[in-house]
Amino acid sequence: MKARIVGTGSYLPEQTRTNYDLEKMVDTSHDWIVARTGIEERRIADATECTSDMATIAAQRAMDMAGVTADEIDMIVLGTITGDYPWPATACIVQANLGAKNAFAYDVSAACSGFLYALSSANDFIVAGRGKRVLVIGAETLSRAVDWTDRNTCVLFGDGAGAILLEAQESDSGVLSCHLHSDGNFLELLYQPGFGAKHPVSVEGIGARLSYLKMQGNEVFKVAVRSLTEVSKEALAANGYTSADVGQFIPHQANLRILEATTKRLGLTEEQSFINVHKYGNTSGATIPIAIDEAYQQGLLKEGDLILSAAFGGGFTWGSALIRW
Repeated sequence: MKARIVGTGSYLPEQTRTNYDLEKMVDTSHDWIVARTGIEERRIADATECTSDMATIAAQRAMDMAGVTADEIDMIVLGTITGDYPWPATACIVQANLGAKNAFAYDVSAACSGFLYALSSANDFIVAGRGKRVLVIGAETLSRAVDWTDRNTCVLFGDGAGAILLEAQESDSGVLSCHLHSDGNFLELLYQPGFGAKHPVSVEGIGARLSYLKMQGNEVFKVAVRSLTEVSKEALAANGYTSADVGQFIPHQANLRILEATTKRLGLTEEQSFINVHKYGNTSGATIPIAIDEAYQQGLLKEGDLILSAAFGGGFTWGSALIRW
């Protein structure tokens, strides 16, 4: 029994914020941003949109593609670090929005690796025979966790959502394996200090801007490239494949320089690597499902293709998945 992708969907907010827009907000330039990140623009949710709204639309589109109704869904798992509320899980709100009355729902918090952590959980659920159809979603409203006065971080991030629908099938196609890792020793290289139990809401915390994410970019870059390369090789080796067998490499879209370095180390060609970070920036847990949907819509994913995916995020967390389309 395998968990096969039978539907994909994504949602990007209408508002586009370009590098030229950012030039008017912080001390930066279009050329500076492109040279260091490859990002040209990103999408920003409007005041009426939140994570659950975007996740719901992406999930509904995946269901529509598969021809599956809400009451046929057994489980909803959402990778996000920008949920509507500290609790309950935003996945529960999505479940209510969809009317998926037979599904249980929960969130996974693994930063930019959140979608792959959610995928691994959903795959295990299906392989164990505990359900037939599972929605796996990645959705973020990072524009509300970004300090728009910090030019080192605000240029990187955007909002959006992506979803896939997994179905239990007796097939050679589907999720072949998932590989997850973490190392909490690197916490302060990429994290959001407040406002949780360690730093609850306070006047002092607000003044110190603790509600915004903090990142030491150069250090994150080094660990990210090494970890993405190693975990990608782990997935290939576990299934007896090499880089030459990969139809599409769909990594977390964090930074073009990270993607280029990882692709080179893996020995992949440009044609094998799917990139859309220039259009959407880093949408954290949403980047991979958005990219999967976009790659499918562009006709780049053919039946039988081997899809390699990998992500790296705060925590640190990182992971990979190998999928037969």
